[in-house]
Amino acid sequence: MNTKQKFSTLVELLRYRGTHQSNQTAYTFLYNGEIETGSLTYGELEQQARAIATQLLKLGLTDGDRALLLYPPGLEFISAFFGCLYAGLVAVPAKVNSYNEKLSRLEAILLDAEAKAALTTTSLLSSTKKRFDQNQKLAGLHWISTDNISSDLEIDSYEIALNGKTLAYLQYTSGSTNQPKGVMVSHNNLLCNLEALDLVWEHTPDSVMVTWLPTFHDMGLIYGILQPFYKGFPCYMMAPVSFLQRPLRWLQAISRYKATHSAAPNSAYQLCVDKIPPELRTNLDLSCWRVALNGAEPVRYHTIKQFSEAFAPCGFNKTTFCPAYGLAEGSLKLTAVPTGVLPRFSKVQAEALAKNWAMEVTEEQQIVHTLVGCGWTKMDTKIIIVHPESLTQCSPQEVGEIWVSGSTVAQGYWRQSEETKQTFQAYLSDTSVSTPLATPGAHGPFLRTGDLGFVKDGELFITGRLKDVIIIRGRNHYPQDIELTVEQSHPGLRMDCGAAFGVEVDSEEQLVVVQEVERTWMRKLNLDEVIGDIRQAVMMQHELRVYAVALIKPASISKTSSGKIMRRACRTKFLEGTLEVLNSGVSNLEHLNKLAV
Repeated sequence: MNTKQKFSTLVELLRYRGTHQSNQTAYTFLYNGEIETGSLTYGELEQQARAIATQLLKLGLTDGDRALLLYPPGLEFISAFFGCLYAGLVAVPAKVNSYNEKLSRLEAILLDAEAKAALTTTSLLSSTKKRFDQNQKLAGLHWISTDNISSDLEIDSYEIALNGKTLAYLQYTSGSTNQPKGVMVSHNNLLCNLEALDLVWEHTPDSVMVTWLPTFHDMGLIYGILQPFYKGFPCYMMAPVSFLQRPLRWLQAISRYKATHSAAPNSAYQLCVDKIPPELRTNLDLSCWRVALNGAEPVRYHTIKQFSEAFAPCGFNKTTFCPAYGLAEGSLKLTAVPTGVLPRFSKVQAEALAKNWAMEVTEEQQIVHTLVGCGWTKMDTKIIIVHPESLTQCSPQEVGEIWVSGSTVAQGYWRQSEETKQTFQAYLSDTSVSTPLATPGAHGPFLRTGDLGFVKDGELFITGRLKDVIIIRGRNHYPQDIELTVEQSHPGLRMDCGAAFGVEVDSEEQLVVVQEVERTWMRKLNLDEVIGDIRQAVMMQHELRVYAVALIKPASISKTSSGKIMRRACRTKFLEGTLEVLNSGVSNLEHLNKLAV
């Protein structure tokens, strides 16, 4: 069945599955990653989605209104998501805050989206609603516990006018808490991306998905939940914490259910290598696994090599690894290594790479960066490499910003026209390197990804980030948010004089904080206490472990002439050991100095 040509919206597709595959199990939830505690057939999913849609419309909500989805891991989220689509509402998936976390980010999302309703479970309703009720701006919000809505509810006869251009949901990026950005994803964006994923990874009705990825993230929602639905094959779900507490559960589920497809960030594969000893691997059979999507954060050569070797005795084939590249602004996937193709690696000179050239290694003594290829495009997706300042196309082997066009590119940022224009409507200033740009409209518009890379033999290689986004465990963290948390953690720290950035340690991204102290506190500051306060604040606010804290002398941090923090210069000084550091034992500098700046 050619799903994209036959259906223009996900609602049409669900109606089809609910009618023709009513008794087929679509989703099964695994408590603790091991015990089946609930399931949904396509018929049950459609019935629940329609009942939720009816309830939403009875409350006076109209098509185009936004609804926050606030759910713990489980099947309830799926019914609520499709319920919003049935009613023509725009779903806004969000993370459930723990009790001791501040609600500032969630409140910012609610206010930015101008949400009219918040959907959740009975168990979360009272405690969560009570915390939000303190904000008068959210007083009119409808709170709905969808697990209390009976599927036997008399369903009104209605027909919401939906089409491919209709917004399906807002995917909020993990940007500044003061101004979060909601990526507008349409039904057509989703169907095009799902078709592109299908083409490259060859899903069939006999495929099986196992996923533990959070459903409020694009990879967890689109690939983990919607891809099985798109092709009509079963999906087994577990909570992220079930994996994090015991990574073996993920691989056991793949082995038990003969899963063919599963996805995770690079750090998850590394965690399996580090936390699953050989004696616990003996009963695993991973020969069924055909696609191990590795994405959402930099894909590491050492991780692919170590995982492939560690689990080869379990039947894992190294062609199973399928590195991919994408971002929320592109709906999800932009490039990917196809099924059955070995990942390709490119060894480039570190010194040349620092100057934005991807030069192959010619001498053994050269410092080498081994980069992992992230595949190529399908359908109408076009990728070009551009000088981010001159807006001209880069030469071959030259590193530049990755620009993208195609049907999977989202509609822009919700209610942020200027940000949308800057990011989604970029145009080349010329076509001097015009071989791939000889068609009408080739100058643009393009999506500026903010990522750096190059194309070699048709394959995209990612080298870094033009923006200062820090990616740890598959999540994006904006340095200015972390810097604000740091400077507010202790009165002895100078405002607007800190830098947060990532460094690669043992093939994993780690967080480093550089922060100036107040001159008046120089003699009375307890450095260990301040560092402890910083670590605790960052953990509480961002769920991040700080790898190293460097407290530095006043007026010593690198800034531009206009007073902006130069994070890359701070990172370079940190790795070189040239910061004016007050605290000893900042990090293992001997080890860090071996890393490429």
